[in-house]
Amino acid sequence: MSSYQPPKVWHWDQANGGAFAAINRPVSGATHQKDRPKGKHALQLYSLATPNGVKVTVMLEELLELGISAAEYDAWLVNIREGDQFSSGFVEVNPNSKIPALVDEDTGIRLFESGSILLYLAQKFNAFLPAELAERTEVMNWLFWQMGSAPFVGGGFGHFYAYAPEKYEYPINRYAMETKRQLDVLDKLLAQRTYIAGEHYSIADMAIWPWYGALVLGRLYNAAEFLDVQGYPNLQRWARLIDERPAVKRGVKVNRNWGEPHEQVPERHSAADFT
Repeated sequence: MSSYQPPKVWHWDQANGGAFAAINRPVSGATHQKDRPKGKHALQLYSLATPNGVKVTVMLEELLELGISAAEYDAWLVNIREGDQFSSGFVEVNPNSKIPALVDEDTGIRLFESGSILLYLAQKFNAFLPAELAERTEVMNWLFWQMGSAPFVGGGFGHFYAYAPEKYEYPINRYAMETKRQLDVLDKLLAQRTYIAGEHYSIADMAIWPWYGALVLGRLYNAAEFLDVQGYPNLQRWARLIDERPAVKRGVKVNRNWGEPHEQVPERHSAADFT
């Protein structure tokens, strides 16, 4: 039983341990001056191939797969373990200092939060978001479901199971239970339809797959056995279906700087970067 008693006023202990202790802090804003890089395309992405980053690179590659040349983009690596997200240039785009962030140089619009970026791109290029009200609303239901649910998986389960400096039974059990409930929600949904929002691939699939698809495919937190992901056959079927898409195969590599060399495209400025 823990003997910890919270103080009346919380104070920051910079030596609190954990995989991201060196960059976590209780204040916002830039820590150093550095201009954001810019390439030749209108769309300038600043990201890392975490699940939230993969959402956007998959979307951009899917647009290019459709032949939409205006979706060409430059993708710049933001190494969050080294604090790149706290540079002055990045903070100007996203004052919350989280990846991904995007600037559309054609319109001068800045974007942050992966769901907002997906929606912007879908509307700008009229793709992967149905025009009919009921179908469009169902896509939005699941897009917002993901944005609200994934923090329990990443910041909750993933943190305490994979990244915390010590293992504690209570938080791991608490967040494993919620993660499995969410997996069950998706598995039951996908027993009735091909894709998340119906029979058509959409930004809802792109938002959910990098988190829950990667999890049941054994690519997230090394937790597939612990969570018994084979117990979700409909979710497994959908995860493999998305995994086979050529644009997804490219998108997961962008802004990735770990793994095997053939899995990494740390910066992406043209299709040639994949070869």
